[in-house]
Amino acid sequence: MVVLSHPAALNELFLVKASCKPSSMFTGVPVVDLAHPEAKTLMVEACQHVGFFKLVNHGVPLELMTSLENEALKFFVQPQFHKDKAGPPDPYGYGSKRIGTNGDMGWLEYLLFTTNPEVVSPKTLFLLHQNPQSFRSGVEEYTRAVKKVCSEVLELMGDGLGIGSREVFSRLIRDERSDSCLRINRYPACPELSVEVEALSGRNLIGFGEHTDPQIISVLRSNNTSGLQICLQDGTWVSIPPDHTSFFLGVGDLLQVMTNGRFKSVKHRVLADSSMSRLSMIYFGGPPLNEKIAPLPSLMSSEEESLYRELTWREYKSAAYKSRLSDNRLSLFHKSPTATH
Repeated sequence: MVVLSHPAALNELFLVKASCKPSSMFTGVPVVDLAHPEAKTLMVEACQHVGFFKLVNHGVPLELMTSLENEALKFFVQPQFHKDKAGPPDPYGYGSKRIGTNGDMGWLEYLLFTTNPEVVSPKTLFLLHQNPQSFRSGVEEYTRAVKKVCSEVLELMGDGLGIGSREVFSRLIRDERSDSCLRINRYPACPELSVEVEALSGRNLIGFGEHTDPQIISVLRSNNTSGLQICLQDGTWVSIPPDHTSFFLGVGDLLQVMTNGRFKSVKHRVLADSSMSRLSMIYFGGPPLNEKIAPLPSLMSSEEESLYRELTWREYKSAAYKSRLSDNRLSLFHKSPTATH
């Protein structure tokens, strides 16, 4: 429970002007049936115009998703002193309210696990070994299942783009050194703030501030509590109706680089609620740390120039950790207009 000892400071850190409004260009979240013959075409269209889509018939059992959700909730309802033993994050492990090291704050607590065998995190090792085996096996089984879906989606995207090798994206996720991670966010209900929020007409409680995901692709599953919003290309924020049976996939910064801007990494945020708790699980598909990332020549005509310089995931990840959530990290890697002359 949060004590409102400094309401003014809290308002500044956790409240944002509500700017969610209808858009004439947005007719709803693009929905892709993974088993549909035209799935690859629908994915490409969604990634080009929205950077985000809902995936149905993905093949991951609902029981597997709800099982991990329940295990995570068992952890989150424990006394704070017990949870704090797995934090502060390094960056993996347990964290609360503070997002990163640069001053970003959110109304949430979270668990962050790495799937990279080259990264040893004492916090996550402690976390997994101090909790029931069912929790550890739940994380592992869920991660394996979502990784499989993620790889299949990326291969269909490759087909849809007409790239020579359909594995050009998926091989980066399937690599045994893939630097992917799983994040479980819990946005507690905050009845203590309901009066303050209502008093500030047109303001909302920020759970996770606006940002793009730096990896290749993100696969999100949440409970049936609303709060997720995405920013359209015209700058309009729209709310995404929750669906606990489906996945929501978002283009990451690296996929925008590899497609030379054809796919757009989607800016998004989460608004917390004064009466309902939200829990989300996000798999971030990332390449090996030393993988070189650049626009794919097979997607570019002879007259087209690369918008981004070559980078490694290690380099980009480091820049992401040093930035604020809302910073445009990709701008640091844009090619200079004179670079090709």
